[in-house]
Amino acid sequence: MSIQGLFQHLANGISLGSLYALIAIGYTMVYGILRLVNFAHGDIFMLGAYLTFYGMTYLPLPWWLVFLLASVTTGFLGFLLEKLAYKPLRGQPRITILISAIGASFLIENVAILVFGGRPKAFPVPDIFKGVLVVGGVSISTVTFVIPVVTLVLLFLLTWWINKTKTGMAMRALSKEYEAASLMGIDINSIISITFFVGSFLGAVGGILWGIKYPQLVPLMGIIPGIKCFIAAVIGGIGNIKGAVVGGFILGLGEILLVAFLPALTGYRDAFAFVLLILILLVKPTGLMGEKMAEKV
Repeated sequence: MSIQGLFQHLANGISLGSLYALIAIGYTMVYGILRLVNFAHGDIFMLGAYLTFYGMTYLPLPWWLVFLLASVTTGFLGFLLEKLAYKPLRGQPRITILISAIGASFLIENVAILVFGGRPKAFPVPDIFKGVLVVGGVSISTVTFVIPVVTLVLLFLLTWWINKTKTGMAMRALSKEYEAASLMGIDINSIISITFFVGSFLGAVGGILWGIKYPQLVPLMGIIPGIKCFIAAVIGGIGNIKGAVVGGFILGLGEILLVAFLPALTGYRDAFAFVLLILILLVKPTGLMGEKMAEKV
């Protein structure tokens, strides 16, 4: 393989890893507070892409405004999901909430098939993302360059918000201990709802960028990316935001480089994520950056 070819694959791997990282943050935020794996997060990702598609198709608005409106709307859908599917079961055995999450995922997927139709739709990619940059003989599409930048900017803003604002500090307190946080006057329900909104907002941004990079939409498009992003969160240490980002980059780069160096294993690309997950759990069950956490009651 030539040096140019290697750098080409590295650019693609970083771009894919950035998408995984962005979506994995939503998983890890919810788990960090509720110890809940929100299996419907991949479907929230799908809704963000579809809302953008219809906004771009039918609304006479600039693309950046449609992207923002679709992301905010998806954030509110995640907020609504928490109110309807999870909040009524708070205090119940954790397996009950997990079953509710799985049921919510199937419900969203089937409603999406009914509303959006089962036929694939072509995502309307804005012209600004169709360019190609040539750096040192390596051709990099504009979106391949944009995705890591957007991910890192959002990660920086999220980290600042969690560490420097009262809401962020309340989220950190809630992730440690419910009862103590409640005694300190923290509104637990509000913080959980905000967490779902922010996680769903980031999932929608990931869905939009995914639609730009892979411009074909189907109602079940969130299943495999959703599972892989959950795996990325576990690899990095679920509950740790920086760990989710690291896990996303490891998974994205690993997939692309596997195909690059071992083309015969292209058909096993998706299996790579599961093999890597098993190996990481055998060596470090808490993930690369995770810590053992006490069970919440």
